[in-house]
Amino acid sequence: MSADELERRYRRLLAAYPWEHRRVYEDEMVAVLLAGARPGQRRPAAGEVRDLVGAGLRARLRVGARGFTAPAWADAAAVTGLLAVMLLLASAATAVLGGPGRGPSAADWLRVAGWCGVCAAALSGLRWAAAGLAWAGVVAWWVLVAPRTVDEPTYVVDTLPQLLLAVVAAGALTVPAPRRRAWAVLGVRRALPLLLAPVTAAALLEINRTLSPTRDAGSGSFHVLYGLEAASSTTLWLYVAGFAAAGLAVGLALVTLPPPVRRRIAVMLLPVAVLALVIDATLAGWNYSNMHMGHPVPLAPVQWAVLVLVPPVTFLAGALLVRRREETLRMVALGRAADREQPAA
Repeated sequence: MSADELERRYRRLLAAYPWEHRRVYEDEMVAVLLAGARPGQRRPAAGEVRDLVGAGLRARLRVGARGFTAPAWADAAAVTGLLAVMLLLASAATAVLGGPGRGPSAADWLRVAGWCGVCAAALSGLRWAAAGLAWAGVVAWWVLVAPRTVDEPTYVVDTLPQLLLAVVAAGALTVPAPRRRAWAVLGVRRALPLLLAPVTAAALLEINRTLSPTRDAGSGSFHVLYGLEAASSTTLWLYVAGFAAAGLAVGLALVTLPPPVRRRIAVMLLPVAVLALVIDATLAGWNYSNMHMGHPVPLAPVQWAVLVLVPPVTFLAGALLVRRREETLRMVALGRAADREQPAA
């Protein structure tokens, strides 16, 4: 009975190894471990636990790293890098265009110039130049924005999704890929919506800022929806329709990509959306306190830890789900092929 119990515990420890490894070597490893066990031993030794779990996790990391070298990841990175840069450029352009009573700062112009350079380099196929400029944009955030954490914590936290999007853009552009790979993956029909949609969104925001009524102008009642202002509900819904059309064009362009590429683009961009959602959902009270307390209220260390850990955890979870999904599809395809090869009874 003790030998059976020891075997079960060894097999639980071997679960740290990838299933491909266990399928081939598990029985042999268990036999070796049992042969080296002491008479009457019921539990694995502490050293065995450490060695087996450590080796299993290292094997999983090696398998996972090989998975990221698949061509689909390179294709997805090329598209994601271009899309992220366009979104950052649109955001920077919106800040420069501003609205009534607000003039652009030197930092706003710097952002526009920087992301224009990244976009031009990416579209021209100069991947290393685009990646270098994108990483320079990430460093610029640390130089220009991070020092304001003590005095303006809400501003710093509000810019974190943009920082993460810049990291995604820089990381995606750093992934080795053939020259102008994004154009080859997208094609002209998909590339045009991806390039025009952020520009359209920025133009709609500027038009709304320029033409929207203001409360101090005595223009009477007006309608507001998520920061959009219009004198009539019809005009407001026209703005909404414009944003919806731009989003739909991007969605259709991405949906028509091959499924492996489409899944990986979602995995790369999902951390940005999740981080923005976490900030909006969990820090609303903290933001309100900063607005009304009369002095900055710093984030607690656990809150900073959540903001730092959410993006990598989201990415790794998404990558794991994609891998399992594709492995399941592969096994189903193999099963169907085997069924077709069997002769009819």
